[in-house]
Amino acid sequence: MSYNLSVLFELVADAVGDRAAVIAGTRRESTYAQLDGRANRLAHFLAGAGVAAGDHVGLLLMNGTEYLEGMLAAFKLRAVPVNVNYRYVSRELEQLFTNADLVALVAHRRFGPAVAEVAPRVASLRQLITVDDDSGAAVPEGSADYEVALRAASPARAFDGRSSDDLYIAYTGGTTGMPKGVLWRHEDIFFASMGGGDPTRSEGAITAPEELVERILPVASVQLITVPLMHVSGHWGAFATLYSGGTVVLLEPGPFDPVAVLDVAAHVGAHVITLVGDATVRPIAELVRDHPGRWDLSSLFVLASGGALLSSTTKDLVHRVLPNVILLDGYGSTETGVAASEVRLPGSDTAQGARFSVDEYTAVLDDDLHPVEPGSGIVGRLARRGHLPIGYYKDAEKTAATFVEADGVRWALPGDHATVDVDGTIVLRGRGSLSINTGGEKVFSEEVEEVLLAYPAIRDAVVVGAPDERWGQRVVAVVEARSDASLTLEDVQQHCRRTLAGYKVPRELVVVDHVQRASSGKPDYAWARTRVDAARR
Repeated sequence: MSYNLSVLFELVADAVGDRAAVIAGTRRESTYAQLDGRANRLAHFLAGAGVAAGDHVGLLLMNGTEYLEGMLAAFKLRAVPVNVNYRYVSRELEQLFTNADLVALVAHRRFGPAVAEVAPRVASLRQLITVDDDSGAAVPEGSADYEVALRAASPARAFDGRSSDDLYIAYTGGTTGMPKGVLWRHEDIFFASMGGGDPTRSEGAITAPEELVERILPVASVQLITVPLMHVSGHWGAFATLYSGGTVVLLEPGPFDPVAVLDVAAHVGAHVITLVGDATVRPIAELVRDHPGRWDLSSLFVLASGGALLSSTTKDLVHRVLPNVILLDGYGSTETGVAASEVRLPGSDTAQGARFSVDEYTAVLDDDLHPVEPGSGIVGRLARRGHLPIGYYKDAEKTAATFVEADGVRWALPGDHATVDVDGTIVLRGRGSLSINTGGEKVFSEEVEEVLLAYPAIRDAVVVGAPDERWGQRVVAVVEARSDASLTLEDVQQHCRRTLAGYKVPRELVVVDHVQRASSGKPDYAWARTRVDAARR
């Protein structure tokens, strides 16, 4: 038996078939047996359409049961599901479809016009499947209806040859340039990002696929995932929950709505809520603070965040308003999987932002690829070894730059810089590609953002560099003020100088009505630069 991701799911489905696997808003609830059966049907339809092992199947979908069905169906066929960002416009979709060599695409109807425009220009794309929604958009010519296709296909399992070496791909937009596909083996992504069969983080990873059934929790853990499944943190969390026999709860498609999150969490009795950084955690905590008793969150056990900055001030707020909840702050990337975490238990001391505990597979390396000395203050590159990707799809040059070997050990270098404290914890400084070079000194955006978010008058902040005739670049803060607050550059600078060296303090302040973030919750630095450019005209 293998660590193929669909084989592992089938083990759980056979053990707890009647349990609720997915609750998708008000539209559908699927048990494990139903989810498995529908994934089988989709797999048979795709096979009938000529999709074979190794072929790439795009998923242009909002959150819903269909997303997980699509991933599982592809895995069952030994095909490779490809996550597609539904915010992309036609040009970006064409670039991704072509780069990923899609042979089939499952898309919500609302994206039909864009698909109809792009599909004829993608030579490899042979089969379109449309998932109906309430949009009423035009359906691309020749597209199969998702539910009709499933009804006509067999629900039986008949899939041979599945292996731990089958492929999983995750497309990540990064901070600049074209999206890139990170290619993993099933076994490696299972252990790196999908829990490794240790849902409570107490027993260690499983050592054989059959052990997964023994680790199924006696009572289903209910996890509300607010992250779009098109982002890896969303489907990593979903699959980790499914492999534990838990229930994945998804919100209705649409913009992030903290009231809806709390409404659904109270309704389903969520044990875990998965969020992304300050942009989503802080509004949740503020609502709980401002409306005591409105939501029954007595079942809530863990508030988990990953993928974006979670500041110390937000962590402290969470523990004031949800004193009995464990706060889990995770760090990772598409190139490393889950690499580090901070677990803050009820009653623990004041938290620090961007500080994580790591295992023996994560290190900070200097320019010679040697581990930096704890407490030395040296800023090195964060690195991960062990279960790693094969590399980037069709990009040998980038693969060689990101996945390096030193002293016989293969490391992934995702681009983040960090220091190592005397106690062995790592402190993230920021991504090298986002650093601001001012007078020869490097300033990492995330470090300044952490300090800005601690200022009471600031609701959200993004920090970028702007051209400076004397210093090369200057630090600029793009901030959203709280509704009852006023902001001046002098006040912000005074606040920052308490904890930051002078060259890191913002020299300009751009106040906006709303700080725009990506759908993943990460800062939208390109948008912030346009606002800075507009303010300087």
